[in-house]
Amino acid sequence: MKGWIVLMLGTLVTLFAGSGAAEEKQIVGWVEKVRVFPGDVLLDAKVDTGADHSSIHAFDISEFSRDGNRWVRFCIGGREERKDICELQLVRTAKIKRHGAPRLERYVVVLGICVGNFYKEAEVNLVDRSHFKYPVLLGRSFMEGHLIVDPGRTHITEPNCKEAPTR
Repeated sequence: MKGWIVLMLGTLVTLFAGSGAAEEKQIVGWVEKVRVFPGDVLLDAKVDTGADHSSIHAFDISEFSRDGNRWVRFCIGGREERKDICELQLVRTAKIKRHGAPRLERYVVVLGICVGNFYKEAEVNLVDRSHFKYPVLLGRSFMEGHLIVDPGRTHITEPNCKEAPTR
């Protein structure tokens, strides 16, 4: 029995060592508080390994032109959190496939997101998520190489990023 335990521990150490310094990756729950920039807005996020990309609940979305570039103005915030108006340059529009329904187009902007001690500026699509429980969805492109999700836990970190902008 002891030999089996030692063998399993050795295998786990080998797996973690070979996976690119597991100690550098942060463990998060499947739901976490995140801080979103600009605006320094605190929101709940679903950390979803099944989603390719990230999205945020946005409303009052309007496109406009500034210095010959496409920009978008929108509000973010949760049901009871404060509402912030953002103006950001449009990165692109994403075409979202839906089973049995026409494709949707969503605006994509770059937002800074802090979860635990990890901060990243990432492409996020703007969508009405008012019918979802969580206003932010973090997809694999955000967490890849930095976060490990424990699907049995929630809210195990607090957003505390040193790299995040201070405004």
